[in-house]
Amino acid sequence: MENERLDRVLEIFYRLLHGEVVPNRLIAEEYRISSKSVSRDVARINDFLAEHRELMQNAEVTYSHKDRAYILKSDEFLKNQELFALVKVILGARCFSKEDMLFIVSKLRKFTTANDRKLLDEVILREIYHYHEVRSDCNSVINNLWRLVQCIDGKKVISVTYLKMDRSEVVRKLKPAAIMFSEYYFYLIAYAADDTQYKARYFRIDRIKNIVEHRENFQLDREHSFDEGDLREKNQFMFPGDNVRITFEFSGLSLQAVLDRLPTAKIIEQNGTKSVITAEVNYGRGIIMYLLSQGSWVKVLEPKPLVEDMLAEIKIMRNYY
Repeated sequence: MENERLDRVLEIFYRLLHGEVVPNRLIAEEYRISSKSVSRDVARINDFLAEHRELMQNAEVTYSHKDRAYILKSDEFLKNQELFALVKVILGARCFSKEDMLFIVSKLRKFTTANDRKLLDEVILREIYHYHEVRSDCNSVINNLWRLVQCIDGKKVISVTYLKMDRSEVVRKLKPAAIMFSEYYFYLIAYAADDTQYKARYFRIDRIKNIVEHRENFQLDREHSFDEGDLREKNQFMFPGDNVRITFEFSGLSLQAVLDRLPTAKIIEQNGTKSVITAEVNYGRGIIMYLLSQGSWVKVLEPKPLVEDMLAEIKIMRNYY
């Protein structure tokens, strides 16, 4: 009898942990017990939660008179506004397949309160319906991500079968160093296995069709350890390049948007609607693409090679029209 009761208490607790709203009457009918017995089971759960308050993140089973049911509340649960923000980021990133996205969102829902879950579903329903994933050449971006994380942690040399921009397939032997996310895509940052100069290479993870782990391991000196934060500050569109300081004039509508896009940017001069900005960036195709995207709002001042690259690109564009 005691074992049956213990099983029942554990089952109720499991259902509460998974975000279920547990009606007193239905539980009593399901287990063929009285409502008072259900109340005693819930009291036993609350005794356990009180004794292990720190472990269980101040969780407590409360009774909702509106729903006539028991609900588990915890500091660990996401608030609806927190969950809504996370789901919006996932939907906006578009980096996961629709199946993976739905699976992640479904799991996140279980960590919010039950009362407003219906409202949350209504708010994100249309965006989920119109969700369009970016095209992927691998079976699962999530699986690739986790496998690469484990290889980075274990310092394992790997070979990847990779589709280049021109859709040609190559095999590269690499020392994986870091993972980044930028503009819809996850990137693997790695060094060629035989590269003694340690020049970083970028690979879109959704284009990695196969990963082979070798039995050999590697070590990276501190000077060659990859700094993801530094790359995020200075890189645009994940194009590699040397670190340089640029200066440009901006006369557009949103100066703040430029400062947000270039975290190292500083305003060194302002004159009416024009601002002179300096920033440390990776000098490559990425920064040229960004500056060109601002149209006539931007005039590059320094360095001279960047000015020349901008002029050459503008001349090519002009010939198209």
